[in-house]
Amino acid sequence: MYNSLAFFKTASALAQHASTRQTVIAQNIANADTPGFKAKDVASFSQSMADTGRSVELRATRPGHVSSSTSNAQKPLVDRDSLGDASPNGNTVSLETEMVKSSAVKQQHELAVATYRSGMDLLRTALGRGR
Repeated sequence: MYNSLAFFKTASALAQHASTRQTVIAQNIANADTPGFKAKDVASFSQSMADTGRSVELRATRPGHVSSSTSNAQKPLVDRDSLGDASPNGNTVSLETEMVKSSAVKQQHELAVATYRSGMDLLRTALGRGR
C-alpha cells in the first residue's frame, strides 16, 4: 500500500543512493595504495533522480516563490581526476576526503531512514493506531 506513495519512493531512493555512494567510497579507500587508481564518486541525489526521469524540483504555488534551477552535469559514476593532485604513483585517492564523504553519506542515510519513519508514523496516526 504505502510503497506506491511518492514520499516513500523518494525516501527509498535516497537510501539506495546513500548505499551506492558508500560502496564507491569504500572501493576508493580499499584502493588507496593501488598505483594508477582513479578515485570515483556518484552523481548527486538530485541528478540521479533527474536521470531516472523523476522530478525532484520544488513546486512554486505563487510567481514570487524561489525556483530551484540548479544544474549538476555529473554522470552517474565519474572519475574525480580534477579534485586533487595525484600521488607520484598516479593514485588520486585522498583518505581524508573519502572519510569526510563517508560521514556525509551516513547523514544522508540517516535522513532517509528518519523520513521513512516519519511517514510511517503519519500513516499510523491517520489510521488511528498512533505510534
